[in-house]
Amino acid sequence: MEVRHFLTLNSLTRDELLSIINRAEQLKKQFVEKNYETTLGSRVLGMIFEKSSTRTRVSFEAGMAQLGGHAIYLAPTGTQIGRGELLEDTARVISKMVDCIMLRTFEHERIEKFAAYSDVPVINGLSDSYHPCQLLADLLTYYEKRGSIEGKKVVWFGDGNNMCHSYMNAAKIFNFQLIVACPEGFEPDETILNETKSNVVIERDPEKAATNTDLVVTDVWASMGQEEEQNERMQKFAKFQVNTDIMECANDDALFMHCLPAHRGEEVSENVLEGPQSVVWEEAGNRLHSQKALLEFLIA
Repeated sequence: MEVRHFLTLNSLTRDELLSIINRAEQLKKQFVEKNYETTLGSRVLGMIFEKSSTRTRVSFEAGMAQLGGHAIYLAPTGTQIGRGELLEDTARVISKMVDCIMLRTFEHERIEKFAAYSDVPVINGLSDSYHPCQLLADLLTYYEKRGSIEGKKVVWFGDGNNMCHSYMNAAKIFNFQLIVACPEGFEPDETILNETKSNVVIERDPEKAATNTDLVVTDVWASMGQEEEQNERMQKFAKFQVNTDIMECANDDALFMHCLPAHRGEEVSENVLEGPQSVVWEEAGNRLHSQKALLEFLIA
């Protein structure tokens, strides 16, 4: 059987992604009832982190435990990964011992190379270009709250980062309109923009971008590795803060999402993050359920 990987949303079809979202809803119900279905008994997930993590590590580790399996945490320090072993060698060795591998890394090319040499499914736990696992949680959250996202209007506030790129992929796959609101010089990757241009537009006016939208999404202005640019980005992104003025431009039933961690008072105001339209805490919790469904899909 061909090994299936999850490197971007495009790794799976629309129907496959919807089946994962539907399964995640079932698994969430089991979680609430504490009635776990151990479909991955004795299976092992190897988790390789080259970047720091809270939600990704906890959700994958807890998810494997609840499905009856086990997760192994591997950091660069204390393993041969940090001592210069070739990425392809690491992939070939670890994939002989586990059932699936989650890799959180820097350049997206690293995870593509890793997957090319792996005998088992590889999941992108975040790369500099994409964050598809977060999109599964975001889509699950929207479907729970509002139903299908097809034909809806979504606005992204921030630079063209990995989250933005994954939202662009989602817009094309699920056929919704995505407005990317960003200052000049912080646009998404041109190749990805060309691939999704039928569903994605760039808007420089924040209030115009938010008008009549169904979902407002943002992220920190300086991602991991961009900390030195923090002051410069704060100046250039200041008018792109998601605050009550922006949310008033959106539809009355619009939702607000953020992949977290959030910098309150920067990319989002405190009253929006903690406000009635915010679903960020459920969105974060849905990482567990959507990833459990993904693990089942790839392993079982």
